Amino acid sequence: MNVDFECYPCFFHQAINVAGMIGVDEKIMRDILCEVSRLIPTISPEITPPLIGRQVYQIVSRLTGVEDPFKDAKKQCTEQALALYPSLKDKVASSSDRLLMAVRVAIAGNVIDFGSNVAFDLGKDVQSILTQEFAICHYGEYRKGLAKAQRILYLADNAGECVFDRVLIEEIGKPVTYVVREKPIINDAVREDALAAGIGEVANIISSGTDAPGNILPLCSEEFLKIYGDADFIISKGQGNYEGLSGEDRPLFFLLKAKCPVIAKNIGVERGSILLMQAQSG
Repeated sequence: MNVDFECYPCFFHQAINVAGMIGVDEKIMRDILCEVSRLIPTISPEITPPLIGRQVYQIVSRLTGVEDPFKDAKKQCTEQALALYPSLKDKVASSSDRLLMAVRVAIAGNVIDFGSNVAFDLGKDVQSILTQEFAICHYGEYRKGLAKAQRILYLADNAGECVFDRVLIEEIGKPVTYVVREKPIINDAVREDALAAGIGEVANIISSGTDAPGNILPLCSEEFLKIYGDADFIISKGQGNYEGLSGEDRPLFFLLKAKCPVIAKNIGVERGSILLMQAQSG
């Protein structure tokens, strides 16, 4: 998915929000905005939004000296999600279609997002999504593909959300390789976050080799690209991974809530929709 004109103000908002959270003074805030302003004219229309987001957060990190501004927030989200874990498992256990409910649970975790400028109430939003109608639901294809799959790749999104992913991985009941970011970026999950959520007990955790807020293949490691190329079933969580991989001709299924109006428009759904969507081939 290519960058849209509506993405530009979002880059500024994200820079302001994270700098404000760090508590920078007016001079540093001005310096950050000036650098982001100089970045905008260099953006090619063929570039994906996560690639620009990566550069924006690199600017903030360099000028503030703070590598992981969301560290405490990520920890709190994981703790909140772990508190919900028993009830989420009960939801799956009591469902007439356990796998579909586990997919819903995984998508419900996608409300955790500090990059989309959307406020969320984890407990309340999760309960809402567990009964929300899908805007797109390729569940038949998902179930069939998963039944045949031998090499399952699961592309993580945000910290805290990993707990919800764990519920789905446990229901899948097959070996899964779980992919996190190489370094902190926004509130995206790194290895430490996945381990705190218990993912290490149910999947093999690897890094994508990049700190972009989405899997941008030219930036990923050779190890990841080999596993990605060999996978016969790929679960892609969240908006950033959709932005980076939506044009890929691979056995991909996107699980997300469309929180961003640009992404909703690109897919052709209303903002706030939930999706279990198979990638278009060819």
